[in-house]
Amino acid sequence: MFAFTRISLARQFMLMTLIILVSGMVIIGVWVGMQIETGVLNRTAAVTSLYLESFISPYLQPLSVGEYLEAQQVAELDRLLEETPLGREIVAFKVWSADGHVLYSPNADLIGREFAPSDNLNAAWKGLVTSGYTNLMEPENEYEHQLWERLIETYLPIRVEGSGPIIAVAEFYQTPDKLEAEVRTAQLGSWVVVGTATVAMYLMLIGLVRRASNTILTQQDDLQVKVTQLSDLLAQNRELHTRVRRAAAHSTALNERFLRRLSADLHDGPGQDLSLALLRFESLAETWERCLDPLSAGSVEAADFNIVRSSITSALKVLRTISTGLRLPELEPLSPQEVASRAVRDYERKTGQEVALDAQDAPDDAPMPVKIIMYRVIQEALANGFRHASGAIQSVSLSRVDHHLSIEVADAGMGFDLNAVMDAQLGLAGMRERVQMLGGSFIVDTAPGQGVRVSAKIPLHIAASV
Repeated sequence: MFAFTRISLARQFMLMTLIILVSGMVIIGVWVGMQIETGVLNRTAAVTSLYLESFISPYLQPLSVGEYLEAQQVAELDRLLEETPLGREIVAFKVWSADGHVLYSPNADLIGREFAPSDNLNAAWKGLVTSGYTNLMEPENEYEHQLWERLIETYLPIRVEGSGPIIAVAEFYQTPDKLEAEVRTAQLGSWVVVGTATVAMYLMLIGLVRRASNTILTQQDDLQVKVTQLSDLLAQNRELHTRVRRAAAHSTALNERFLRRLSADLHDGPGQDLSLALLRFESLAETWERCLDPLSAGSVEAADFNIVRSSITSALKVLRTISTGLRLPELEPLSPQEVASRAVRDYERKTGQEVALDAQDAPDDAPMPVKIIMYRVIQEALANGFRHASGAIQSVSLSRVDHHLSIEVADAGMGFDLNAVMDAQLGLAGMRERVQMLGGSFIVDTAPGQGVRVSAKIPLHIAASV
């Protein structure tokens, strides 16, 4: 069975077709042979029956008025079988009564004996001509069994002249040699026809299968070439995707370094200059106020002076706020749980709000780009909740799902129509782009009156070279 499955489908089909056709040929051939044998046997029996009836029917007509044949009639039947051409066709002959008595037989010992009627004899008494092969094993065949092994046995009903009632049944025997030769010739012809038709069908099927097989093989070769090309393209695509992911992670780290340096530059550059200017301005203000006439303290010049001082103070405050927002705390030595805790504490310190943090299922470690994105997502989502939902019941959840870090930030605010603001909200768009840049997924679940839930999943297998 294993060897059969290893050959090609075309060869399997041709082998199974050959088996099916040969089996069908054998079955049809045997059936046709049997039909031919039965047909030839019945035809021969019918012809011989007509021939025999024309000879012996006149000699059996006395049975229409008597139960047995006279000695003269028996002698005439003996002469009929010995001296006429009928004897060359018929090798044995019996005449039966309705009750199973033998009225005539070439073997005088059988005349008058009674035997159990056979099915064929009963059928003949009903008007049917029956014929078939016999092995001569019945008790009434003891004479024939001594001379032959097998004969053709035919039962013929004998009627009163003029198609009257049946008066006797004639049983006659023929040798099967001539009939078997005729049957063999007819069967041989039928086998030749069936075999030729089978071979022709098989050859046509082979031709069709071979053409189909060649077409399939050609298509398989073409498909294999295309599969190989596609596999190469997929490998290249995976390599490019990996490179893009690495570049995105590297870009995330570089961006944070840039923002940290920008924060330092703002703090150490314009921030220091504004601080110095404000200090000098305060010193000048004190000197100016001492020299100023108290009656003119509310003049226009005094008001302008105060506006300039207020503007410098406000600009310095804003600059420090921007500088602080750009700079991330040192995250590299922290675990994901500690990073989330740091982001939540910074938010609570700035806003005075309380945030529920659940980070028990967080991974033990994560690449630096993942920590940066996680901190920014928590920071931005909490800030959005404070601005738009007044910090109503905010929570942060951190866990590991398969090979991803899962982050959820939720609040119980009024929510909003996501389709209306998703593209317009820079905070949401920024969070989504940061997460997707590392191959993660970002989902915002909200509706008016149902609060907001921000969910992000970031893969943890960022390239170690980043």
